[in-house]
Amino acid sequence: MNDASTTPKDSQTQLAQDFKAVVNDAEELLRHAAHDAGQGYHDARERLEQSLRTARRELDSMEQALLEGARHAGRATDDYVHGHPWESIGIGTGVGLLVGMLIARK
Repeated sequence: MNDASTTPKDSQTQLAQDFKAVVNDAEELLRHAAHDAGQGYHDARERLEQSLRTARRELDSMEQALLEGARHAGRATDDYVHGHPWESIGIGTGVGLLVGMLIARK
């Protein structure tokens, strides 16, 4: 799963590999379903179900990490604004002025 040493890039790579495994297992399942409903179909179906469970766990883990990161960023922003109100007003004014100038150019 996701631990502190896992980077977002590693998570994306792992998720991509998991989805490739799901697609490969689904293709194999369809091939076996077309030919026969024997042991190959059963094995392919179990691998597909396992791949789906793994991908779902990875997605849930990534979602939790993203939510926690957003919460952390929100808390940090809130703390900064409360600690530096005038600087925050200045930054907001500057950004607003810049956006206004860019819009006026068009």
